[in-house]
Amino acid sequence: MAITRMIDIAVNFTDNMFRGIYNGKQCHLPDIAAVLSRAWSAGVDRIIVTGGSLEESKAALTIAETDARLFCTVGVHPTRCNEFDESGDPEIHLQALLSLAKEGIEKGKVVAIGECGLDYDRLHFCPADIQKKYFEKHFDLAYAMKLPMFLHMRAAAGDFCDILERNKNRFCGGVAHSFTGSAEDCDRLLSFSDLFIGVNGCSLKTTENLDVVKGIPVDRMMIETDSPYCEIKSTHAGVKFVKSTWPSKKKEKYDQECIVKGRNEPCLVRQVLEVVASCKGIADIELSKTLYHNTCRVFFPQDLDSAADALLAGGHNAV
Repeated sequence: MAITRMIDIAVNFTDNMFRGIYNGKQCHLPDIAAVLSRAWSAGVDRIIVTGGSLEESKAALTIAETDARLFCTVGVHPTRCNEFDESGDPEIHLQALLSLAKEGIEKGKVVAIGECGLDYDRLHFCPADIQKKYFEKHFDLAYAMKLPMFLHMRAAAGDFCDILERNKNRFCGGVAHSFTGSAEDCDRLLSFSDLFIGVNGCSLKTTENLDVVKGIPVDRMMIETDSPYCEIKSTHAGVKFVKSTWPSKKKEKYDQECIVKGRNEPCLVRQVLEVVASCKGIADIELSKTLYHNTCRVFFPQDLDSAADALLAGGHNAV
């Protein structure tokens, strides 16, 4: 029997929620082990742990070293780019990121530079000029390390694509994750041949979102949870296509056999797969083969041959 294999390209395991802390209150013990157990049982094959600051990237690498199936990114999220100037010496800060990325590559764990990009929805955290300046600097890191990029774009398609265009000769491919933009935004991103689109629960909220997802070629797509955020909620348009469910309990009544109500986790990437497959009229397992191949092409090129063999075995044509 064929097995559905998935790679969750975005998990924020450094978030306090996976340490059992919610809004500063300890509700249960750290439970990444239980979360991972559910993920592996659900068909998740690998997970990329997201780094969003220098310190968070260090923590992501430490977590990635705990399991052969965990990997990570190194970078600074656009809303946190003030940390470069606040460090006292932005160049030393960049060098620290470079050194960490190099260490992680040598350990076989760092697979991308990021999370980096632009977020104009949350300019109160970091102004646009600072975001743009240090987004550009991440291309230096990616080019130096010959790594793809894990990208964030919110309400900033124009400036984002302008910066990508300026740096396209130094761009080794990547993914614009957690995509929630318009069809026009999507088309602009897809005009960069080595850029993929990451889809999660936030990408599946509205009927309009689903229409955009339908228009993304499957050979340019990846799936993710962005957990503990971006779950598929009962109010989301995509929920009608969900087939897999897990028992859940509130954090105050924590049970390690259940998911925490309201906290997304990697096993639920299967729901993202189900929604996208239903939208496109493709069998889950056939879609999973293509998405797995896409993800290996960008982040795990050393495994591309085996992923391609699986894809050919399925005989699936991109829709």
